[in-house]
Amino acid sequence: MTMPVRERLYDVDDLWALYCQPGNDHFRFELIDGEISEMSGPGGVHGRIAMRLGRYLDIFAEENNLGIVTGEAGYYSPDDRYTTLFPDVATISFERAPDPFPEWFVPAMPDLAVEVKSPGNTWPELRDKARRYLQRGKTLVWIVDSARGAVEIHRTSGTVEAVSAEGSLAGGEVLPGFTLELSRLFS
Repeated sequence: MTMPVRERLYDVDDLWALYCQPGNDHFRFELIDGEISEMSGPGGVHGRIAMRLGRYLDIFAEENNLGIVTGEAGYYSPDDRYTTLFPDVATISFERAPDPFPEWFVPAMPDLAVEVKSPGNTWPELRDKARRYLQRGKTLVWIVDSARGAVEIHRTSGTVEAVSAEGSLAGGEVLPGFTLELSRLFS
């Protein structure tokens, strides 16, 4: 009788060790349900949109003393060391952010996670990531589709809202008072 071989589940420590190995500094990995996979690097439009949105969010968060904005930093929930996600842009309130802010992956999920859709991403994959963020108690996920000039907004309440190129984003409870017309983001 043969016993099935169980694959090893990797955790956040294994992922960090992989990033720290010589020669891996130019690779991008993520960890989902104990499985490490290599991610492709962002393209030009993807990088520009992420940087632009990050700049708007960072200025607003700083001016209003609301928290920390990051780009492509790793976040994991201490309750789930088998999943580490790397949103293209994220915000985390000062109240929830570790102090001091870590060099290592952030041991909390962001309050706002932004995923910019790349040509290699599928909608089911991105919506699954949004679900993962929201299951870990976060309140807002924006999936930015630069090809359409639109954003899909996911909330913990389970609502999903599509905002067209003529609309605007709002920070809600995460960034009260923040609004951004999508025409400014995609111009």
